Order: sequence, then structure tokens, then C-alpha cells
Amino acid sequence: MTTGRREKILIVDDEAGSDLMASVRRKLDREGFQTITVQPQSKLATGEDFESEALLAIDTERPSAVLLDVRFGDHPVDQFKGLGILGRILEKAPNLPVLMFTQYARGPHRDTAAAGSLKFSGSVDFIDKLASPDEVALRLRRLIGRTPEHIQIGGDFLIDGDAGIAYAVKDGQRIPIRAVQGMKFAILLELATAWYKSPGELVPFWKLERFSEGEDSRASLRVRVREIKDALGEAVGKKYGPDDLIVNVRNRGYVLVVPK
Repeated sequence: MTTGRREKILIVDDEAGSDLMASVRRKLDREGFQTITVQPQSKLATGEDFESEALLAIDTERPSAVLLDVRFGDHPVDQFKGLGILGRILEKAPNLPVLMFTQYARGPHRDTAAAGSLKFSGSVDFIDKLASPDEVALRLRRLIGRTPEHIQIGGDFLIDGDAGIAYAVKDGQRIPIRAVQGMKFAILLELATAWYKSPGELVPFWKLERFSEGEDSRASLRVRVREIKDALGEAVGKKYGPDDLIVNVRNRGYVLVVPK
């Protein structure tokens, strides 16, 4: 359950009323976000109208992120208008995360759209307009830096950070893994959070050793990780080896490797 202030997502898209965008808004609402749609007064609004309204909304609404389309209208001059709006947004709010929503993820205009959205140093990402609402919500959360209450690890596990419970998922049912509690759960949550924010991200030893005990914290951590892997594997009927699930990167730390 989301409590307190709902983070706002500003949607800047001349097709914000489409069925596709309606499904995205519903998903974001279920995720606990508040969506605000830029709606110029004129029925024949141009890209410039959307730009001025977007900049005004950033001042008045203080969104946590912006979902911005690349294309506004069918005229050639408006094909990449969103990139110009992006530049103006980042002039006003350099640290504001922006997810560029575009139909140019494929085809001859892909390089222009991608290069235009990724040339800025701010938190800017680029996503296909036909991506699922789940993927849109995931990418926005990562841009904002927000970790959800529940982290799904592949198809086998679910981590409930608030409740402090790791679940095995079988036939749609969640089965608590009782052997992963306390410090073991804290280690798993640290690894899952890093993976969620950036798949493949390594968690250094010093971040995990605080969950260990004894004079040799590195050795203690190694034992706990092995116990976590054994408990997770037993819960789903699998045997995880050294290169599975939680991998030790020599002299650096551990990384969560989600099964395909």
C-alpha cells in the first residue's frame, strides 16, 4: 500500500487520450503514482503549445518524472519536436527524470530519436511506444530511483521488502521461505534492490559484510550467501551452483543473476 505523497508523473503526449496511453495511466495509478496530463486549451494545439504547458506544469505540479513523446503531429517539422521539448525541460530542471516515449524505436528514424534523447547528461531514457504498461512503470521507477515494495526475481521468487519475507512462487501461489530471515533476508534484499535498479549491478563486499558476524566478516558472508542459495533452491526444487543466482565476483562483491 502506498502512503504519504503520491509521486507525480507528468505525461506530455498529443495522443494522451488514446487507448494505449489510458492503459499506461491505469498501470501507473495501480503502482501508486499520480498521473498529470498536459492538455493545451486549443484543439489544434502545436508542439509549441505542449512545450509551454509542460514547462508550466513542471513549475506548478513538481512532478517526480516526465513521460514525453518524441513525435507531435504528422508534419515533418514536428517529427522530433519532443527532443526540443526535452532540451527545454532539462534547462529548467536538469535533474528531472524523463522517459522518452517513441514510435521510432525501430526503423529509419531510430538513431535520430535515440541519439537525441540520450545526448543529455540528465536522467533520460528511451522506450518503444508499444512497450507494455508494466515495462513503462518499471523504467520510470528505475529513473526515479524508487524501489517497489515487491521485487519479482524471475518466475520463481518474490521479495517483500516491507514484510521481510522471501517467497517461492509456484503455480501462482506464494510460499514463504522460512529459512531466509534476519540477516539472510537483508543480504538478499540488498542484492535484489541493486538488480532491480540496474540488472547486473555488483554489490560490493563492504555493503554486505555489515550483515555478517564474527571476526572474519568475508568468510561469514560467504557462508550466509551459500545458505541463502541453498534455501532458495530447495524451495523451488533446484540446485544452484557457484555461477547461479548469486555470483561471487572475485575480490569485489556479489551480483544477483536472475534465471531466464
